[in-house]
Amino acid sequence: MDYIRLEKKAKIKNRAVKTVTYVLLVFWAVLVLFPFYWMVLTSLKGYGAYNSEYVPQFFTLSPTLENYAEAFRAVPLARYFWNTAVFTVATTAIMLVVITLAAFAFARLSFKGKNAAFVLFLSLMMIPNELVVITNFVTVTNLNMRNSFPGLILPSVTSVFYIYLLKENFEQIPDSLYYAAKVDGTSDFKYLLRVMVPIAKPTLITITILKVIECWNSYVWPRLITDDENYFLVSNGIQEIRENGFGRENIPAMMAAVVVISIPLIVLFLLFRNKVMAGVSRGGTKG
Repeated sequence: MDYIRLEKKAKIKNRAVKTVTYVLLVFWAVLVLFPFYWMVLTSLKGYGAYNSEYVPQFFTLSPTLENYAEAFRAVPLARYFWNTAVFTVATTAIMLVVITLAAFAFARLSFKGKNAAFVLFLSLMMIPNELVVITNFVTVTNLNMRNSFPGLILPSVTSVFYIYLLKENFEQIPDSLYYAAKVDGTSDFKYLLRVMVPIAKPTLITITILKVIECWNSYVWPRLITDDENYFLVSNGIQEIRENGFGRENIPAMMAAVVVISIPLIVLFLLFRNKVMAGVSRGGTKG
């Protein structure tokens, strides 16, 4: 009887813990998702209906898509999307090549001073990005690359953190595979492409997604290096809308533009969320 009572108490305790956990998770989800809900809701309200609300309404009975059409008419939003896509794809592709080769060199190759070089390399993570912005700006300006895609792309084609993450992942691959490949006459480059890259695919996918998000949300550097509207990214486009478009007056249209810009990243994360979690956990675990 005592065993049955203890078992019942344990089940009740587990249910109580699960209930409290789910309640807290639901509360946190509502807290996090509410700004997105409010953004979408505002984008569906008419200009007159929004301005006539003395008390904010949490729903609308007359949704409209006119704000989305207005967002594309008021500013060249489609051009901002194209510029951002070019910047994101080019930057991410070049960065993947750079960090893969660097991580392979630190993880697999043997050369004098490798450990000291890697420690020195990691020390760069202690330097805030804001401190190198001025140096990058002067360099790009002296190379006459302002208001150009190379000027936007080149300062972002490497990352110390991503190299470290990929190096840790490469080091989990058994040395026996490398030695067996060398016995078969495989070059280092072929071994990297045929063995290490496929094994590290989850981490590479994670890095790709994180870099795409970083590029898509990039604001400070594009704003600093470009003053030509033909090279504005979506983040700068939002600021342009707010300053010179309708943003200060037509809030629903402004929210519609923000929704359109946010959708690609939300869809990307939802499609690859499992791979992101798998890549991060794999890259941070050894053994």
